[in-house]
Amino acid sequence: MSRNDDKAGIARSGIERRDLLKGLGLGTIGAAAAATAVPGAADAAESPQEQVKQRYQETEHVKRFYALNRL
Repeated sequence: MSRNDDKAGIARSGIERRDLLKGLGLGTIGAAAAATAVPGAADAAESPQEQVKQRYQETEHVKRFYALNRL
């Protein structure tokens, strides 16, 4: 048997590399879709006080950052 015959036999008999990589890719996509499909798993409820409180404050260091970066 020549070397080329051995390679052809191995490629036909087992899982080919492309099929393995396709399977891994599809499995990863499926796992990501399943993780994001769970409703309410990461939703945090905000109280009415948290919904109206001021979050962004333009302090001196923020103004300095804007001035230094010319934003």
